[in-house]
Amino acid sequence: MIAIDAFDPELDLLLERVVPTPRRLVWKAWTEPERLMKWFCPRPWATVRCEIDLRPGGGFATVMRSPEGTEVAGAGCYLLVEPESRLVWTTALTAGFRPHAQPTSDTDFVFTAVLTFTEEAGGTRYRAHGMHATAKARQRHEDMGFHDGWSTALDQLVEAMADEA
Repeated sequence: MIAIDAFDPELDLLLERVVPTPRRLVWKAWTEPERLMKWFCPRPWATVRCEIDLRPGGGFATVMRSPEGTEVAGAGCYLLVEPESRLVWTTALTAGFRPHAQPTSDTDFVFTAVLTFTEEAGGTRYRAHGMHATAKARQRHEDMGFHDGWSTALDQLVEAMADEA
C-alpha cells in the first residue's frame, strides 16, 4: 500500500516550512471560511467567497477575484479530515464524492492536496503536497506559480493568524 503522502518528484509538488503559528490556528485558517478568505490567494488577488463542509465527502468552494475584477471559481471534495493534523482534498471530485467536470483549458487541471500540520518548537511544520495525475499537469501547476503562490499565501496565513496566537 502506498502512503497517501508518498512524494513522486515527476508528478508532485511540495512546499514545506516551519511557521511561527500554533497548529490549532493553522488548522482554523484552513477550515473556517471567514479565516481562509483573509489569506488564501496571493495579494492583490482576494478570496471573495468560501464554502466549507468539513467532512470526508464534504465539498468546498472558493471564488478568487483579480485586481481587474475577474473572478475564478474553484471547487473540490474533502477526502480525509484529521483535526489539526491532516487535511486531504481533491479537485477531481465535488461534494458527495461526485466526479468533477473535465478540465476546460490549459490552466485547468485536477490535483489532490495533502496538507499536514505537525507541532514544532515555536510553531508548526506545514507541509503542502500537491499530487497530479500526469507530469504535464504537475508542470502546469508549477508554471502557474505553485511555489511562489503557495508560499506567499502561507506568509499571509501567518500574518492573518498572528493576532490570535
